[in-house]
Amino acid sequence: MAVEEEGLRVFQSVKIKIGEAKNIPPYPGPNRMRDCYCTVNLDQEEVFRTKIIEKSLCPFYGEDFYCEIPRSFRHLSFYIFDRDVFRRDSSIGKVAVKKEDLQKYHGKDTWFQLQPVSADSEVQGKVHLELRLSEVITDSGAINHKLATRVLECQGLPIVNGQCDPYAAVSLLGPSRSEAKKTKVKRKTNNPQFDEVFYFEVTRPLSYTKRQFDVEEEDVDKLALRVDLWNASNLKFGDEFLGGVRVPLRALGSGWGPRRMVLSSAQGERREDHVFPSEHYSPLRDLLLHSANVQPVSSSTAHTLGEVCREKQEAAIPLVRLFLHYGKIVPFISAIAHAEVNRTQDPNTIFRGNSLTSKCIDETMKLAGMHYLQVTLRPIIDEICAEHKPCEIDPVKLKESENLDTNRENLRHYVDRIFNVITTSGVRCPTVMCDIFFSLRESAATRFQVDQDVRYTAVSSFIFLRFFAPAILSPNLFHLRPHHPDPATSRTLTLISKTIQTLGSLAKSKSANFKESYMAAFYEYFNEQKYADAVKNFLDLISTSGKWDQKSIETPIMLKEGFMIKRAQGRNRFGMKNFKKRWFRLTNHEFTYHKTKDEGALCSIPIENILAVERLEEESFKMKNMFQVIQPERALYIQANNCVEARDWIDILTKVSQCNRKRLSTYHPSAYLNGHWLCCKLSADTAPGCTPCTGGLPANIQLDVDGDRETERIYSLFSTYMTKLIKMQEACGSKSVYDGPELEEYSTFVIDDPQETYKTLKLIVSAVQTLEQQHTKYKRDKFKKTKIGSQEHPIGDKSFQCYIRQQSESSTYSI
Repeated sequence: MAVEEEGLRVFQSVKIKIGEAKNIPPYPGPNRMRDCYCTVNLDQEEVFRTKIIEKSLCPFYGEDFYCEIPRSFRHLSFYIFDRDVFRRDSSIGKVAVKKEDLQKYHGKDTWFQLQPVSADSEVQGKVHLELRLSEVITDSGAINHKLATRVLECQGLPIVNGQCDPYAAVSLLGPSRSEAKKTKVKRKTNNPQFDEVFYFEVTRPLSYTKRQFDVEEEDVDKLALRVDLWNASNLKFGDEFLGGVRVPLRALGSGWGPRRMVLSSAQGERREDHVFPSEHYSPLRDLLLHSANVQPVSSSTAHTLGEVCREKQEAAIPLVRLFLHYGKIVPFISAIAHAEVNRTQDPNTIFRGNSLTSKCIDETMKLAGMHYLQVTLRPIIDEICAEHKPCEIDPVKLKESENLDTNRENLRHYVDRIFNVITTSGVRCPTVMCDIFFSLRESAATRFQVDQDVRYTAVSSFIFLRFFAPAILSPNLFHLRPHHPDPATSRTLTLISKTIQTLGSLAKSKSANFKESYMAAFYEYFNEQKYADAVKNFLDLISTSGKWDQKSIETPIMLKEGFMIKRAQGRNRFGMKNFKKRWFRLTNHEFTYHKTKDEGALCSIPIENILAVERLEEESFKMKNMFQVIQPERALYIQANNCVEARDWIDILTKVSQCNRKRLSTYHPSAYLNGHWLCCKLSADTAPGCTPCTGGLPANIQLDVDGDRETERIYSLFSTYMTKLIKMQEACGSKSVYDGPELEEYSTFVIDDPQETYKTLKLIVSAVQTLEQQHTKYKRDKFKKTKIGSQEHPIGDKSFQCYIRQQSESSTYSI
């Protein structure tokens, strides 16, 4: 999520590794085992779901999830569900981590105790109140105080059983009173606008005035206002509680007026990047982009980042995105790869470790090669998942109804098909990948001139081992499938991935690569020279430097599909009745929707007719997660299932239509309703847009990279590992003046030229300290400007209170 704050942009992202669950309560039946899966939720909105682990009370998942967070949230929650074929899946328990507590678990493996799921714990949203206290003099001369409570609106209330018909109950609580008043019910919205005022008589005691009271004294400091939100239900069980706030009147002090308050119950790593204007990053960015020209490259700024980070992956992700953004990824990877090859002694171990080079190439292939991967593998992967042919060749795991020879033939057929589509796909390999592979090939061949195969293995260790084989093994992680394959299909893909990986390795003794005897026996099918020749021809093609034209693909390739809700485009343009659930399908040729998954298309939109894909403001239809696909004649309004899925659809639709010649430069962020555009109020439905389109890059390399944000992330890493930067400076000094054996504490650093490395380290520390001062100033200024009770910092938001405390401590320390 990007938020503008006076020239500074704030981004949020989260990276989670879901490990395992243990000691889940057994099912109350003779079987006792459960089929469990885990979901990741932003508050109550599900954004990710793991595969189902069948017949286990200790399921192991081992899945990673990363996403940009497109909205604010209070809790990151994890739910464990037990799948039920005949009824709704039952929740076993949950773990909820407050937004402000996520940083505690950064980079750590942590066990959490599952908590029960109850209605009162599933609370979210805000209520906007305005409180006024006025004096009223009675006939007897006593002063009474009247409290005016205005309930303006609520935001983000939970949806219960697919609906939300909220109303508010307002109470003034005290030692001898409990008055309650209700607003009207607002139908079909979780962002209700109430704007109702309620009055409560409040009498202050003698200590507040010199007048003698003739009514019972009551201390205003003991009173509290409570606002509860309820969902009006027609069920016999009564209305459902949505949440509430309790505000002691003394807590408001003299600050009476509009207040926004977070609803509360009656009972992984998260990153937030604060990005300054571009000029603040010039010193650090210039050091990074100059890295490929530094001699030796081990003394460059980018290489130094890899040396100080705990994991090379931490450094590789922002480095690759930054260098791709500025078009300098090939010279940078060529430089660090050449240095690594020169340090390698055995050609059989080339690029086999988790070095900075390996991680950077992995990340580049993920970004630049995703479209290539989908075009190459998706059709055959879809076919395998649809056919469910038995392919088990382990005699121990073979089912009674299966035949081993038939299964081997099925598996051999699939391996042949995938091998052929890979080895004939060379002309579609992205240019940036070809240029990198060319550099790897040349460096390896020059270093190990005796070994004739090293020019192939240097490339195959990436394209087969780290690109195609993992995608076959876990197609959902590479966006080749929307969900996890079932266990039988997953086993088939595992066997195929092992075989393809070995075929691509060009190892001297293929059968020796398998620990399992049944795999060694199966591989004998492929012990023919034609397979090795096909691999070499493919590797020769993709490691030849040159600008390949992307071939037009005549066969439609499935890119994404799933259920969403769309608004009718025809004559009946108004009313909720026009919103219908449809199966959407996107290929490289067209965007269609269908009544069901297996039926023909009700509507087809050619990709060349997509003029823009943009978000639709929630106020248009009072519905979240909506976006619009703009065509020459009209716009198709669609609601995705959650915020992450909406972002994914917008991204991929934008990418496939990016090269359309007639793409719009402006659009209307709101709908055309009741004879005018809601955003600009123009009455002509053909009026040009009032807001600039967002847009993106061509689908060949589909990147939406913010160079300043990546530089901010690199600054954050340097700041985190500042002690290691200092230690590396000490190591440079030690190497310069001490000719004896290297001290053990400095042995982890690669320092080829101590003097050049020391100069670079000084420049890095200076640039990081300058940015640190900017961040400190921002935090101090933000603390001074913070207004409690505003929409950004509502009363009751514990994350805000924690934030204020942290910023206060930070500011005090800095001063």
